[in-house]
Amino acid sequence: MNPAPDNARIVVLGTGGTIAGTAASPDDVVGYRAGQIGIDTLLAGVSVPPGTAVEAEQVAQIDSKDMTHAIWQTLALRVAHHLARPEVAGIVITHGTDTLEETAWFLQRVLAPGKPVVLTGAMRPATAREADGPQNLSDAIAVAREPGLSGVLAVLAGVIHDACDVRKANPLRLDDAFASGDAGPLGVIGGGRLRWLRVRGDAAGFAAPGLSSNRPVAPVHPALSRPAADWPRVEIITSHAGATGALVRALGADGVDGIVVAATGNGSVNRELQQALVAAQATGLAVLCSPRSGPGRAQAAAIDRLPMADDLTPAKTRVELMLRLLERAGA
Repeated sequence: MNPAPDNARIVVLGTGGTIAGTAASPDDVVGYRAGQIGIDTLLAGVSVPPGTAVEAEQVAQIDSKDMTHAIWQTLALRVAHHLARPEVAGIVITHGTDTLEETAWFLQRVLAPGKPVVLTGAMRPATAREADGPQNLSDAIAVAREPGLSGVLAVLAGVIHDACDVRKANPLRLDDAFASGDAGPLGVIGGGRLRWLRVRGDAAGFAAPGLSSNRPVAPVHPALSRPAADWPRVEIITSHAGATGALVRALGADGVDGIVVAATGNGSVNRELQQALVAAQATGLAVLCSPRSGPGRAQAAAIDRLPMADDLTPAKTRVELMLRLLERAGA
């Protein structure tokens, strides 16, 4: 790629998370409180590439396990606002790791940004003796200013992931906390230098962004304007040994709009549970399946009676189904 311009402007949006967490002792990397340090303070200790102007804005200050649809909407609107500024080369978002993959997919789907939007976080709080947040944030800024990039990415532990592939893979380790399944990471970064390992592909029937900035502007998604309280309600249930259809019937009676099934094996669903889901589909309830087994694309069989979301984790599939229902309602 061409060298980054000397006047690259990056906007960093803070949402809290472990990267902004604090603990009583520098040796405590588990018993901390997430989302305690403001984004301006976090940036004060981070080195940025020469010629980079950095702006900061605090959008939220939460533990990402408590992420809400309302915060997603606010975040997406702020990202869209800054992306529309011609002088802004890219966006970085500091985020907790628990729901980072969901936020990444949400932003990719509702914005399809023509500039890079890079999510990053940390596995250790800011007060840790060897905190990983500052390097991750520095790396994310370097990726966000890379010319020609577009779409939503995640950068952690020197690895660059695509929004459609990234998933949390380990609850504690730094070096392999995140993975990209069968697709593998997009690239790596070290010392501010990027090395690309592959070009982006396609997931769930939606074209993933490439490494070109010449992309059409995304249509205005209804998730940006419809009140978050009115978004479709989608819940996740799991197929497992001894599963019944009781949860499906209970959710249907409670007014849920869609159900995602974390399916066993190659996308298979317990027979009794499947019967309940098929019956629910007949009443208009939306159903989408995703393998619970982790990396790997399920291969649909002729006998399958439930639709499958290729390559998306159950958590991302819930986001996907919710957005499909929003799009259908807004059509």
